[in-house]
Amino acid sequence: MGMLDQLMYGFGIALTPENLLYVFIGVLAGTIIGMLPGLGPMSAIALMIPIAYGMDPTSAIIMLAGVYYGAIFGGSTSSILLNAPGVAGTVATSFDGYPMALKGQAGKALAIAAICSFVGGTISVVGLMAIAPSLASFAVSFGPVEYFALMVLGLTAVVSLGGRNLVKGLVSAVVGVMIALVGIDSQTAIVRFTFDLPELYEGVEFLIVALGVFALAEVLVMLNQRGKGGVRKGVTSLRLSRREIAQITPPALRSSVLGFFTGVLPGAGATVASFLSYSMEKKIARDGDTFGEGNPKGVAAPEAANNAAAVGSFVPLMTLGVPGSGTTAILLGALMVLGVQPGPMMLSQNPDMFWGVVASMYIGSVVLLILNLPLIPLFAKVLNTPRTMLVPLVVVFCVVGVYGLSFSVFDLGLLAAFGAIGFLMRRNDFPAAPLILGLILGGLMETNMRRALQISDGAWSVFLTEPISAGLLAVAVLSLLPALVRVLRRRRTPVEPAGSAATADTGDEPEGTRDESEDGSATAPVSGSGSGADGRVPPRD
Repeated sequence: MGMLDQLMYGFGIALTPENLLYVFIGVLAGTIIGMLPGLGPMSAIALMIPIAYGMDPTSAIIMLAGVYYGAIFGGSTSSILLNAPGVAGTVATSFDGYPMALKGQAGKALAIAAICSFVGGTISVVGLMAIAPSLASFAVSFGPVEYFALMVLGLTAVVSLGGRNLVKGLVSAVVGVMIALVGIDSQTAIVRFTFDLPELYEGVEFLIVALGVFALAEVLVMLNQRGKGGVRKGVTSLRLSRREIAQITPPALRSSVLGFFTGVLPGAGATVASFLSYSMEKKIARDGDTFGEGNPKGVAAPEAANNAAAVGSFVPLMTLGVPGSGTTAILLGALMVLGVQPGPMMLSQNPDMFWGVVASMYIGSVVLLILNLPLIPLFAKVLNTPRTMLVPLVVVFCVVGVYGLSFSVFDLGLLAAFGAIGFLMRRNDFPAAPLILGLILGGLMETNMRRALQISDGAWSVFLTEPISAGLLAVAVLSLLPALVRVLRRRRTPVEPAGSAATADTGDEPEGTRDESEDGSATAPVSGSGSGADGRVPPRD
């Protein structure tokens, strides 16, 4: 049976009234859950496993898969409107989505997110059905050495995410890695960076850091501005012009492909894919210097990539039985509970499930688009909420999300602490994106580095002798070169006196001198950045 016949067979399964209903339930639940920090797809799938236990295995996995990519799809809404990422995979979306909302373009930002999510999901489904078996065999070739190199490549994204100051970007990344190392070492059982606090033995939850550094810090910025600037009213239409569609199409297509291949690699997932795609687009775009100020490409790239990666993560899950993320690990458990053993034999032993799930993903992407586009004007009305109501609403949003994780008052204290850290980072022009990326990749880097060194008996040369690892590390080094060249140019260029015309009107050199000023108070130019009425620059994540 050819691939087209198999796909038609899968659509025959997915288009039954019962499975269509489960697709709709899954994506609707996922969309709602993705908007709410604290729940996330992992918790939702875990809670729905008992419901799925009595169902037909194919229908159950179709519904649970819908929850997964629906949550990734829905997480962009809170990232764009409130700068409060509901899902880790949508953190990069907030870098330009929230500044667009501040400029009254929330409708367009949400429309771009919805359309690019659909594009990413669709391209990834095509890739899943076309090259799943061969990609699965390639993914097996990735061991600890290659994964460490991949994480290093991901971490070098701090150069492009760090804005105009390389040092501040690297400092933020190192702090993020340090936060990732807090807790009991899983291999040596040594307690690290806990300050003898038992509450830190299990580490710091990603959600606490993300909500503190982004959402709570935004609340503090609003209060500090005392009514000036802030959220814009008069939300524009969600209709995109031909020029805007032409502008976001190449990033969406490129990021969809990158996201799919990243999702195929076990351990990478939607979060890494979104950061990599954002970094790639910022490097290659002609207007890359406007990323972080409300550039539509900065919304299109991570949204296409995270949805493509969510679908791509089903390749190792279904064909190898290897979960590519925490969420697909829960799905693997669900498959086991339902009596299905994923692996190389799944395509021959359970073709109805494999092709039914593949077809349901495409149907689910269409349902998500139809479901979300009409609701965008309703979502965008959040921005018309008066500041006196919006600030406490965001605070409650954060507190409920964090307290729901572990019902710990200590976690609320951590939330407040990271909110203060995020506020100070913005005041001193330290980017938050590298901190979040370091937090995400830090633990993965340490684990794979240790495994690689154990396999090689402590020989560090193993990272350079393996071809894939050497290639990834070479790309990581090359990605650092442009930033290093800029630093060297700044040092060779004489610093103009403060207030001179050269300082006010020139490009890279004065930006460097502003970032390196003694009080650190000077920031980027205000024009075109959607700044508040008091001249403050919005968060440049």
